Amino acid sequence: MTNNDYDVIVIGAGAGGLFAAARLAHKGYRTLVVEQLEKVGGRASTDDIDGFKVNNGAIVIEVGGITEQTFTEVGAKFEIREPNPPILYRIGGKDIDVTGGGWGFLLGKLTRQGAKLVKGIGAARNDSGLPEDELSTADWVAKYTKNEGVHGIFRNMCASVFAVSSDELPARVFLTYFTRKSAFKRFGFHPEGSIGVWRSLAESIEGNHGQIWLGSSVESVSVVDGKVTGVVVDRGGERVTVTAPVVVSDVGPAATVKLVGGESFPADYLDMVRRGDRPCSMIAVNFASQERLIDVPGMLSFAKSRRMAYIANFTDVCPEMAPAGWNLYVAAAVPKPAVGDFDAKAETALLFDDLRDEIPGFDTRARVLSTAVTRDGWPPQRAVAGFDLPNTTPIAGLWNVGDGVKEYANGGTTACAETAKIVVDEIVQQFPVADR
Repeated sequence: MTNNDYDVIVIGAGAGGLFAAARLAHKGYRTLVVEQLEKVGGRASTDDIDGFKVNNGAIVIEVGGITEQTFTEVGAKFEIREPNPPILYRIGGKDIDVTGGGWGFLLGKLTRQGAKLVKGIGAARNDSGLPEDELSTADWVAKYTKNEGVHGIFRNMCASVFAVSSDELPARVFLTYFTRKSAFKRFGFHPEGSIGVWRSLAESIEGNHGQIWLGSSVESVSVVDGKVTGVVVDRGGERVTVTAPVVVSDVGPAATVKLVGGESFPADYLDMVRRGDRPCSMIAVNFASQERLIDVPGMLSFAKSRRMAYIANFTDVCPEMAPAGWNLYVAAAVPKPAVGDFDAKAETALLFDDLRDEIPGFDTRARVLSTAVTRDGWPPQRAVAGFDLPNTTPIAGLWNVGDGVKEYANGGTTACAETAKIVVDEIVQQFPVADR
């Protein structure tokens, strides 16, 4: 890899970038990953705060789906521990396990109209039963019931999976996800925090002769005659030109356009990117305690709350994430609105009010480690599900991966694994490694 000549350059060591790079390196492509931070994982990584492994974004990792399949295919370690049960729902002051019971059991705990809702969900398994695109999830639920608890469950499910409220997520997206992509998925935590997953993929990349440049930023993407030729990188203050016929960007379509320069794209593509640049927002409070504050092994969601979608308990299955004798949690909420401007101070206060309601004595029993508002250039998801941009671009050899180009009705790191596979399959077809 002398003279900085590679087969593929991946911009960003977030979930999408690492999934793509691991697949490419495993297939024999000389792969370079360029990451501006000094660590891997991007918006799904982990920080150390006084010995606590605090995640800065995505907290759960899917088990048994495309994510685990990727690790198996590239030979990376997959050390995810599953809580059992994975999630409980607080309904009427009781924490209820719906594992194995599905929608009927969950909704039956909330309303007599549960059977009608379950029938509506079942109808969505056929294309003819899916509602029109314009109908929001909240409005779809309102067709069946006014029950506040039911609306709360759907609102908090939308927040947990898609980082938007039920008012902002199309019902068609919600129902497609929960009927075609399986509801109540298996998931778990990594004992090092989410960064442990990405470190494993990074080891796979480097073990297959790929390279990862941390603390380096791509200044521009070079294009000649409508084809990618490489990138210019600021590496430790040194300006380095790197050549490759393929560039995979994990920084989002809007940022990719800026790196290339708008003059290289047709006007209709630029307009599509402008309209599709709709990042979501989320608020998270990371806190710890020496006494156990919630009696759940994994996640706790709520039928009624002002904003709080869930609390996750990490240390039942991953005690390594906290100093000995401590419990580690995160509470997350989606602000109103999740897309666009909002009052961060007021929305954060509502999340703390929910914590005080659900955990008596929260202010004295819990130690708050950090409060994070993720939005704008550092969002929980770069696009609202159902409004994603295509992963292809008008420039030959240039693709996007990640949560700005998700497949329809998917979300989170699982969607990043899915888009990475799709893009890598296209690269293999168009730029066979034997030709490199």
